[in-house]
Amino acid sequence: MSPPAKTGLSQWSSRAMAAFIQRSEGVYVSHHYVAKLWRENGLKPHRAGTFKVSKDPAFAEKVADIVGLYLDPPGGAVVLSLDEKTQIQALDRTQPVLPITFDVTEKRTHDYLRHGTTNLFAALNVGTGEVFGECKSTRDGDNFLAFLKKAVKPYVDKEIHVVLDNLSTHTTPDVCAWLEKNPHIHFHFTPVGSSWLNQIETWFGIITRQSIRRGTFSSVKVLIKQIRDYITHWNNSAKPFVWTATANEILAKVRLVEANIKKLVDNNAK
Repeated sequence: MSPPAKTGLSQWSSRAMAAFIQRSEGVYVSHHYVAKLWRENGLKPHRAGTFKVSKDPAFAEKVADIVGLYLDPPGGAVVLSLDEKTQIQALDRTQPVLPITFDVTEKRTHDYLRHGTTNLFAALNVGTGEVFGECKSTRDGDNFLAFLKKAVKPYVDKEIHVVLDNLSTHTTPDVCAWLEKNPHIHFHFTPVGSSWLNQIETWFGIITRQSIRRGTFSSVKVLIKQIRDYITHWNNSAKPFVWTATANEILAKVRLVEANIKKLVDNNAK
């Protein structure tokens, strides 16, 4: 149960719930008892997750299309998962980072200097796990098309299927005209609000955790070099991600989430 609106609370603490019960019910309950009940029932009010249910009317068809490429790609074809990670900040610390030593964790100042940003365009070969990436100062249709041409160039003699999101820069007139001249290249768009279907998003999460988030960059140039070095390091031992969820399993889980949301809404309306 979430805190009543009149309390002004966004979440319960054991002390706040104990005090609320005493005020509203006239029964004394210690916060230790509340915390004990939470532990016994696996309740963690301090934690919160996120979710988003796509409202795309073609959601099921797009899921089936993209998952089909992952689980059973057309024979001899190449599947590329492509997207942009935008506004990556080149953050520097105001004092030197204290490195890890025995029994001492790495330490850095809480404040930082921002030296600018870059945009990472990246394409993951779903079959091999290799990544091709470039950093650009802006994200627009021209830069996207220039990157796309380079990403598909090694596979010029094959059918190429590109998984990407619904960003307007992916469907500019120049991009559409180029696709008409290259009928062996096929775009597959993720459902609106469902970029998690795009495997490159998984890789973006990995490079963020392993290279960018804890990095210290004295300039955008230094940041770009680290990204390039990371991509080289990744490709030296690249392995494809193993996609296991079928389209039917994904759709069943989404229907369950929708049913739970409806149930919660109905209960709150009573």
